[in-house]
Amino acid sequence: MQIAATSRNLQGTGASRRLRISGNTPGILFGAGQDAQKIEIDHNTLFHALKKEAFHTSILDLDLDGQVVKAVLRDVQYHPFKPAILHVDFQRVDENTKVESKVALRYEGAEQSPAVTVENGTVTPLITEVSVLATPAKTPEFITVDLSKLTSKIIPGLQTVKAPAGVKIIARGSNKNPVLVAVKLPEAAVAAPVATAAPAKKGKK
Repeated sequence: MQIAATSRNLQGTGASRRLRISGNTPGILFGAGQDAQKIEIDHNTLFHALKKEAFHTSILDLDLDGQVVKAVLRDVQYHPFKPAILHVDFQRVDENTKVESKVALRYEGAEQSPAVTVENGTVTPLITEVSVLATPAKTPEFITVDLSKLTSKIIPGLQTVKAPAGVKIIARGSNKNPVLVAVKLPEAAVAAPVATAAPAKKGKK
């Protein structure tokens, strides 16, 4: 994704307030061993871009004064009660340096899985994005997860996700293999008693 920005020289609370009144949002671009640079972005363009998942998870093309800079979104400050963006932070990305970013998970095949077609279950994603480590060129916009073999008893975990070449999935927390989805079965199926084999009949002596 691409978004345009321009450099700004004025700083301080008053300058930022005037900038917002004019329809722009103040921000900062930092990282990659370079000095932090103050920038401004059209508020409405930024507001709509932030509604897209890819803007939060992808390597962005930041068009700064006509020069494209690879960057990732690092922080957004929203107004406490108005639909407005107060400030935004971007981090420069070196083409040859691996950086951590978030990538969306795209689930496919759930409707054709035994969990749905045989067990009449409902599949709900529990994890919608993962942290990955990769160079900008290798970082995908999303990772596809195949659920075509999903059942209520065989539910894939994070470690089953196949990342593209050059991409490493980073697991956070104590649980390194959290389940990706949940399968809810119909109440009748859950309440039904578990079938057991009938005892063998004893032969007559």
